[in-house]
Amino acid sequence: MKTGFLYAGQGSQAVGMGADLYEKYPEFREVMDNVKLSFDVKDICFNGPAEVLNETKYTQPCMVAFAVGVTRILASKGIKPDMAAGLSLGEYSALNAAGVLNDEQVVELVAYRGQSMQEAVSRRECKMIAVLGLERDKIYEGCRMVADEFKDKELNVAEPANFNCPGQITVSGDAEPIARAAEVFKELGAKRCVEVKVSGPFHTSLMKPAGDKLRERFKTESFGDMQIPVIFNCLGTEKPDDVTIPELLEKQVQSSVFFEDTIRYMADQGVDTFVEIGPGKTLSKFVAKTLPGSVCYNVEKAEDVDKLVEAFK
Repeated sequence: MKTGFLYAGQGSQAVGMGADLYEKYPEFREVMDNVKLSFDVKDICFNGPAEVLNETKYTQPCMVAFAVGVTRILASKGIKPDMAAGLSLGEYSALNAAGVLNDEQVVELVAYRGQSMQEAVSRRECKMIAVLGLERDKIYEGCRMVADEFKDKELNVAEPANFNCPGQITVSGDAEPIARAAEVFKELGAKRCVEVKVSGPFHTSLMKPAGDKLRERFKTESFGDMQIPVIFNCLGTEKPDDVTIPELLEKQVQSSVFFEDTIRYMADQGVDTFVEIGPGKTLSKFVAKTLPGSVCYNVEKAEDVDKLVEAFK
């Protein structure tokens, strides 16, 4: 058996996440109690309110602290990944699992990332849509059509953001071009276009200010050696030797996420068992749609840990 850990991204958060894990597992308590930020991550995770937890600057450190805690619990049970990846924000948790970023460092980094992303387009009306039932070549074609139509306007961004799984691709950018893009995609054969509630046009060129800030921040950070392979969002494969991790993280925040490609690559490398770490089962659904019949577990609550330990005996 070859195991791949998949770490959930922003949007999966839920008030109360981790509360039962905190009560049961000292490894989880240690992680949550040692977070040192200007706000109480533990209180926001456990008690919300939802409108606070859903703010990007709070969501990101809360999600990563949760993921780090679960990783530590599983390690204490002898369950460790052979390979790791994460959706967007989850990539930082994957790098923590791989030994590249330590526990305290990774939470502090994503707190900075979340603040930078929230500030990048704070005064710009943006939207994201999930396009269902359209191939990626048609997505690119539709985005080119919209870009040409809006080329003389100041607000003109409509770009592919997440290639999640077959038949589900998100497109994000300025509100008016995205509304037009939904019409274009339907004309090109999309089954549906559904608006996704997010607080910014993540993984588009509008996030360049956040990428610039991250680049400067990374100059002050130390990165450990990678102990297991991490599959990077903006590539859908492992890191080439001539590219650094900071370069990929800077690119990631303002480029498309190739998560379907990531899942396929992990399977091609022999991963036959996936473990999703995080609230909800979004990534498990992506795996099921990408690799029908595959084995995928989800760890969100204490009872999930018990089930996984039993399955891995």
